[in-house]
Amino acid sequence: MNPASDIPCIAFEGDRCIATGDLREVARAAKQALDRRKDASVLVFDGMTGGPIDLDFRGNRRRRAGAVARHGGHARYRRRRRGPATRGPGRPKLGVVAREVTLLPRHWEWLAQQSGGASVALRRLVEEARRANKDKDRVRQAQEAAYRFIAAMAENKPHYEEVARALFAGDAARFEAWTASWPADVRDHARRLATAAFEPAASRQSAAG
Repeated sequence: MNPASDIPCIAFEGDRCIATGDLREVARAAKQALDRRKDASVLVFDGMTGGPIDLDFRGNRRRRAGAVARHGGHARYRRRRRGPATRGPGRPKLGVVAREVTLLPRHWEWLAQQSGGASVALRRLVEEARRANKDKDRVRQAQEAAYRFIAAMAENKPHYEEVARALFAGDAARFEAWTASWPADVRDHARRLATAAFEPAASRQSAAG
């Protein structure tokens, strides 16, 4: 199974949403729109990251039956022929992957003094940082996803700059107010992507109330 086919996607023809669902379904709808009108402006987006997905509709029967996605930001979208698997350092059964880490000498000295050694200490630090920054990471990811989408779909819409500022300021009220005049499908998807960006502010307001 192609992992790209499970990615939630959304397609727009102009400012109108024409399909949502997995990549295969959305690509099929995009292809049909282009078949109906060759000069149609059709864009397909990753429903999670907000980024555009590049679709190739040219060529053989397989591609005519369903578009093949090429998404440069996700290696899993690209199929590559691999040679025989080789086992390197690490603990594969636990999902541990060996990669190069570059640190200053004082960092290595500190890690060497930690219980379990450098690898255990690094994993512990990463997990602690993930837990401590979970909310910040979720906000940042939502901001980036919403901004990717509005940069592609709304750069020429009214109040685009105000919307972007409100997004990164965490101001949900202004974000909704400035997007109110946008076409409904574009507005609604931008708000959906941005929802998590405003959750901490909403939580603080609820606590204060």
